[in-house]
Amino acid sequence: QVQLVDSGGGLVQAGGSLRLSCVASEDSIRRYSVAWFHQAPGKDREFVAGVTWLGSGAVAAESVKGRFTIAKDNSRNTVYLQMNNLKPEDTAVYYCAARRGTTISQSADQYGYWGQGTQVTVSS
Repeated sequence: QVQLVDSGGGLVQAGGSLRLSCVASEDSIRRYSVAWFHQAPGKDREFVAGVTWLGSGAVAAESVKGRFTIAKDNSRNTVYLQMNNLKPEDTAVYYCAARRGTTISQSADQYGYWGQGTQVTVSS
């Protein structure tokens, strides 16, 4: 059973950048599709971006297109979320998640494996 550890959050000013990392416990991460979700206080967990198991396809939510990039490094069992031009509305806890299979889902209940979350705070 794969375990995920996400990190890289912090406090940044609007317009700044952060890179989140999600490290998997085993090589089989290459057989999983991986996504990042975020959850602001009082709101549901929302899809941010996802990448297929081969890392050959990626999807991003409309609100982050052109600002966030997801990338998968199978040799390091790691998925990254590069976040540029951050906005105060990006403030949330960010979670990485994995699901078996070759496709990305934007629904949180399709993912069986989750990291512990990392806080991202963007000040105006």
